[in-house]
Order: sequence, then C-alpha cells, then structure tokens
Amino acid sequence: MEIQEVVLQAMSKAGKALKPGELVDICGLTRPEVDKALKLLKKGELISSPKACYWEPKK
Repeated sequence: MEIQEVVLQAMSKAGKALKPGELVDICGLTRPEVDKALKLLKKGELISSPKACYWEPKK
C-alpha cells in the first residue's frame, strides 16, 4: 500500500479533519513522508483543508 493510501485511509477512519502531526502518530510514518503524501493527495484533489493546517478527504 502506498503512503498516500495509508494517509487517506487514516483520514477517512478518523471522521474528522486532522493535522499532519496527528497523521504521523496515527500512521506511524515520519513527518516528511506525511507531508509528501498530503502534497500528492492535494495535487490529485483527493483532500481539502476546512481550516488552516487541517486536512480531510474530499466528500
């Protein structure tokens, strides 16, 4: 499973917008890995930011 999929799945399971630091704790990944995954997910328009520094899957 790719890192983006792991991050997206964790966001979906949480059911709320998460900060990157929370994703690091939940996924067990490093901060650079989470940041890269968020960047790719944002580019693919799979996630959105309801408020600064929080991310959630697009509905």
